[in-house]
Amino acid sequence: MKSKRTRLDRFISQQIGINRKNVRTMLAQARLKVDGHLATDIHQFVDEFTQVMLDEKILQAKVPVYIMMNKPIGVVSATKDDKHTTVLDLLKTSLDEKEIERLDIHNLHIVGRLDFNTSGLLLLTNDGRWSRMLTTPEHKIAKLYKVSLANPIDESYIHAFAAGMYFPFEDITTRPAKLEIIADNVALVTLVEGRYHQIKRMFGRFQNPVIALHRLAIGNLTLDGLSENEELPEGAWRELTNQEVTALA
Repeated sequence: MKSKRTRLDRFISQQIGINRKNVRTMLAQARLKVDGHLATDIHQFVDEFTQVMLDEKILQAKVPVYIMMNKPIGVVSATKDDKHTTVLDLLKTSLDEKEIERLDIHNLHIVGRLDFNTSGLLLLTNDGRWSRMLTTPEHKIAKLYKVSLANPIDESYIHAFAAGMYFPFEDITTRPAKLEIIADNVALVTLVEGRYHQIKRMFGRFQNPVIALHRLAIGNLTLDGLSENEELPEGAWRELTNQEVTALA
């Protein structure tokens, strides 16, 4: 997803079809406002969420949207699918037309997909820079999963996950992962990357099938509702608070 930052003169030129040189005249005439303030520099950058006005007419007023959902098993991490219910379908069924427009539903994308048979915390946004930050391994945003397995696990798993595992098909070695045993057949796994079916394949090295996988947290964000000690119900969603968005970034 490419950055949507651009210079003010280029933005105005593209929006109303004038020569970029004419934007200087507009600035001198105090006709342009950026985020409520008179624009003074044609070289300043605007992005997709910058409010831009010309002669008090809004040219752009897109608002960033950040949503968390407790994705159920059997729902596709996609915005469109001809065969299965998608996470976007779950959103739409609970919204009227005004809310669909306010939340910019049709421009949302998924931040780190979950498999069809994986449940738990899923994020959606229309902010490409934010989602890139969360999904790029270099930023080391931890993702916490609860894993239920067919067979018992022991401390050898802990060392193997911490050392990383080599996958010859992609010719990559996974980054160190933390594994905590919480029951004979249940573990908590923390990753800072998201390779294809990574957790299932790592346990596959031990011939131990994963029978349930649930994402509990991304960074310090968990599946909590807004009320104390309340967990977001399966299939439910809510918008993130400004504090939560900032904390993840």
